[in-house]
Amino acid sequence: MSALVNRLVAQVLSLDIRLLACQARLTARTDPEALHDLRTTVRRLRSLLRPLRGLPGVEQLEAAASGVGDLTTPLRDREVLAAYLLAHQQPEAAQRRMAQMDAAYPAVASSAEVTQLLMILDAFPRFLRAAQRQGLLKGLRQRIEKRLAKQWKKLDEALHDPAHDRHRLRLLIKRVRYGIEAYPELDRLPKAAMPRLKSAQGALGDWHDCWQWLLLAEKEDDLQSCVAEWKTTMAKAEQRADRVLDKLSDACFKS
Repeated sequence: MSALVNRLVAQVLSLDIRLLACQARLTARTDPEALHDLRTTVRRLRSLLRPLRGLPGVEQLEAAASGVGDLTTPLRDREVLAAYLLAHQQPEAAQRRMAQMDAAYPAVASSAEVTQLLMILDAFPRFLRAAQRQGLLKGLRQRIEKRLAKQWKKLDEALHDPAHDRHRLRLLIKRVRYGIEAYPELDRLPKAAMPRLKSAQGALGDWHDCWQWLLLAEKEDDLQSCVAEWKTTMAKAEQRADRVLDKLSDACFKS
C-alpha cells in the first residue's frame, strides 16, 4: 500500500513540475508546443485522479483541472487549425489565427484557472499523506482496479454497439489509454491494447478534426476553400476509424 501511495505522490509532484514548466514556456512564448504539453499534462493528471474519486482533495483538484481543460480546448483547436492551414497553402487564414494565439499564450499562463490548479496541486500530496495516516487509503489498489475495469467495460460495450457514437468512443478510448499510462502496474489488458488504442485514437482524431472544421466553415468564410477536401478526408477517416476499431475490438475485447 505504501509503495502505491509513494508512487502516486511522486507522480503528482512530477506533474506539478511539468505544469510549472509549461506555464513558464507559455509566458515566454518560447515554443509552439507549450500549450499542447500543458493540455497533455492536465490530461495525465485527470487520468490519475479519476480512479481516486471520493478521496479527500480529489474533487477540488479534478474541478481545477477541468477548468484548465475548458479554457484551453478552443485555443488548442485554433492552434491545430492554423498549423493545418499553413501546411495547405492557406497562409493568410493561418496567420490570422496565429496572431490571435500570440496574445492567448501568456493569458493562459497567468489565468485564474492555471493559478488555481497549481495551488491545489501543490497541496494535494499533503492530502494524500493525511488520508494515508487516517487509514482512508485502505483498499486503494482494489479501488483503482475496479475503476479501471469499469472504464474498460464501458469501452467494450461501446465497441460492440452497432450504433456506436464516434465522439463517445474517442473519449472512452482516451480514458482507457491514459488510465493504463497512469497505472501501468495495474494493467490487465492484452499486450496489443496500447498500440491498438493509440491507432484508434489517431483515426478518430483525424475524423474529429474534419468534423469540427466543417462546423467552423459554416461561420468563417475564409475556410470555404477547404470544405470539399475536409469532406473527402472525413469520409476516408471514418472508414479508417471503423477498420481500426474492429481490430481493437478483436485484439482486446473478444466477446
